Amino acid sequence: MEGIELEQAVELLLAKANVPKKTEEIPLSEALGRTLAEDMRADFDNPPFDRSPLDGYAIIAADTVDATREKPARLRIVGEECAGDFFAGAINSGEALRIMTGGAMPRGTDAVIRQEDVTVADGMLEVPYPLRHHENYCFAGEDIKQGTLLIRQGEVLDAPRIGVLASQGRAKVKVCRRPRIVLGGTGDELLQPGEPLSPGKIYNSNLYLLAARLQELGAETRILGIIPDDPEEAAEKLRSCLDRADLLLTTGGVSVGKKDVMHEVIKLLPAQRLFWGVQMKPGYPMLAYAAENTLGVALSGNPFAAYTTFELIARPLIDKLAGRTPRPFPRVRAALTDAFPKASHGRRFIRAHYEIATGTVSIPGQHSSGSLFSAVGCNALIDLPAGTGKLKAGDKVEVLLL
Repeated sequence: MEGIELEQAVELLLAKANVPKKTEEIPLSEALGRTLAEDMRADFDNPPFDRSPLDGYAIIAADTVDATREKPARLRIVGEECAGDFFAGAINSGEALRIMTGGAMPRGTDAVIRQEDVTVADGMLEVPYPLRHHENYCFAGEDIKQGTLLIRQGEVLDAPRIGVLASQGRAKVKVCRRPRIVLGGTGDELLQPGEPLSPGKIYNSNLYLLAARLQELGAETRILGIIPDDPEEAAEKLRSCLDRADLLLTTGGVSVGKKDVMHEVIKLLPAQRLFWGVQMKPGYPMLAYAAENTLGVALSGNPFAAYTTFELIARPLIDKLAGRTPRPFPRVRAALTDAFPKASHGRRFIRAHYEIATGTVSIPGQHSSGSLFSAVGCNALIDLPAGTGKLKAGDKVEVLLL
């Protein structure tokens, strides 16, 4: 297929992608950003016992029913309990136990009076006002009830989720294997950073841009480096990775020039071409293919085109390969702060910065698909439908938040 719509391209790749079957058990301390491989339920109530929410005295509320400042209720202090201790006895009418925040409520008590509100003298507690049943009282399971579904399979473990698992005493967690991505870039014109710049050569920024993005997405990335502009050499280099990769991700070599070798490469692998060309600018000339059990995505060599198509097409695919549900991009309507003087005959994506406080979106002056510097600081893409005319400041546009 050629020249398909963006949404169709994503749908085709997701249909071909395999949900990871291999899992691994890792320490909870190393689980940030990983995808949970099984549902997690609470083994016990949390907190596991009724407890005090403040520093004060655990009492029986009925003992204070007639208490006033002029005639406070007088209770005998029979002990003290800090968080982590446990008072094994029971509190009877006319008694009180000094208790600290988080301490387990002793048997017989049903309320806590704040330490600041009482007077203590000669082992006696004076309570100057009546307390209600269960006033200043935290119940067992107030946060989590036993059996509660805590985290679903396929959810990404962030800091709050890890905290919840720790509160259940989980030291290890079963997660999906990281997606294995092989990353390379075609082009005899490419140099690695650190090499001397020579006439006709450019540095391979795409490799570092996408390697950093893959790291942010939690992928296990193998850097293949620069792939030569020779179809047989390029095919051999990619073929050697097929048994160790879920995705071959390359940039360059996908247009119609003399050295756009990826069309020939997929024939030599051999691989099934899924599509070439996506109805969008920048990034139209991208190629997707399937070789054995490995998918291949070849992006444009222009840096911003590679970045845009990676975010819109490859990122959902990597989500699925990681075992998580592909996350849709949040969309908002926002007013432009700048004019965009070009008509968009086809669908176009413009780098932009969305300002939450004002609900506006600004665009840089440089929009070339080969320009990357103007993307620095951008957190959004403006989605312009085909047939959109010139835009002026104040016009409302559809914005995808990255």
